[in-house]
Amino acid sequence: MNDWTFNRDAIRVFRFVRCDFDARTGIAQLAYAYDDGPELVETVVVPGAPFALDGERAAAAERALRLLHLVAGVSYYKAAVPKEIRIDGYAIDADTAALLEDLYVHGLGEFAYRNGLNLHGRIKFPASSPLPSEGEGARRAGEGAENIGLREHALVAIGGGKDSLVSIEALRELGVEQTVTWIGGSQLIAACAARTGLPTLNIGRQLAPQLFEYNRQGAWNGHIPVTAVNSAILVFAAVLLGFDQVVFSNERSASYGSIIPGTGEVNHQWSKGWAFESAFGDHVQRNIASDLRYYSLLRPLSELAVARQFAKSDRYDAWFSSCNRNFHLLGERPAARWCGVCPKCHFVFLALAPFMPKPRLTAIFGRNLLDDPDQVAGYDALLEYQDHKPFECVGEGRESRAAMAALAQRPEWREDALVERFAREIAPQLDAAELRIEPLLALDDEEYRIPPTLWERLRARFAA
Repeated sequence: MNDWTFNRDAIRVFRFVRCDFDARTGIAQLAYAYDDGPELVETVVVPGAPFALDGERAAAAERALRLLHLVAGVSYYKAAVPKEIRIDGYAIDADTAALLEDLYVHGLGEFAYRNGLNLHGRIKFPASSPLPSEGEGARRAGEGAENIGLREHALVAIGGGKDSLVSIEALRELGVEQTVTWIGGSQLIAACAARTGLPTLNIGRQLAPQLFEYNRQGAWNGHIPVTAVNSAILVFAAVLLGFDQVVFSNERSASYGSIIPGTGEVNHQWSKGWAFESAFGDHVQRNIASDLRYYSLLRPLSELAVARQFAKSDRYDAWFSSCNRNFHLLGERPAARWCGVCPKCHFVFLALAPFMPKPRLTAIFGRNLLDDPDQVAGYDALLEYQDHKPFECVGEGRESRAAMAALAQRPEWREDALVERFAREIAPQLDAAELRIEPLLALDDEEYRIPPTLWERLRARFAA
């Protein structure tokens, strides 16, 4: 074992070796391996131990742990993309295999595109129906998960940006008990969470250290569906804590990807989209606990509608940041909360501009991004003008175009360099009817997993 070396192209099998949880310490270990190589062990630490787990709750925790093991494996599978996947310690059914194949293929879509790989038809999870004797967490084929007596309380994911803060304040106003939850050591998110004044939960996650060494040795590298991993971690935590809701803040715009000529659609944020939310949420209720709801509170809203909600309060102006450079595992971070040059900074500035006084917005960012000619290329990508939508969690091109068109009508914005250029050069090429902002602010009642009684009350708040 000691003389094993990572050789990306020689690896044939990716193995899910084992997953263990110690209820006394709150520490979960997720172990993986390539071929017969050494274990790569990821650690997840859920505060609040010791956890009292017995009966059906213990079985549900075991099932949630296995789901987390399988979902989090995407970080390690991608390093070599071997043809065979093997699960050593337990079996999964065909429904679980299908969910995982969808997640790995579409969630690694940007990774595959950037690395010139085709994952379609390549990723196959071994499916069989486990017998009841195969471990505490096993169930008979076709059996649904039980109600395990979870209490009414929401674990709400916070990322430090505007979206989760809109969800948190909406739930607060509706009187829903919540714990603001994040994963990892970001001080920016911790400060933002503290600003809410609500109970908080900071879950630890430590990737297997060998992964960074393998990256230096030529492993495939790139974007993974991190929202899916975080979702599985929060579902596991909710079972441990006895909470009945896991709440994310993904809006409907997340379902739309970048249209690449010759390739088709590639969605950077696939695991924030409706396809993942609906499949994963249904799977959790069928296989983990029937009384555990997983949903996005903002699914019926566009990015612009979320921006409008955020602009109603200045409570978080000095605390929030959507700039992804703050959250990179490695590399430099901006000196302030906004770098001002990445697609996220570009989009959030543009999305907030129609709904916020100009001095307030420029105070948040420290400058006016729309009056900087050096930002033309970045904004052209957002507008899908001579470029495709960036591989980032940003709104649809039509939202950016509508926001820019709205600003072009306003005296305080229309002379800014990028707004003036849009009005002069780009808008004349577009259908004026498609530049109206109002239709994009309408709520979508078709696709959401929000509990119906909650949505009825939320709908009135968001429509106001």
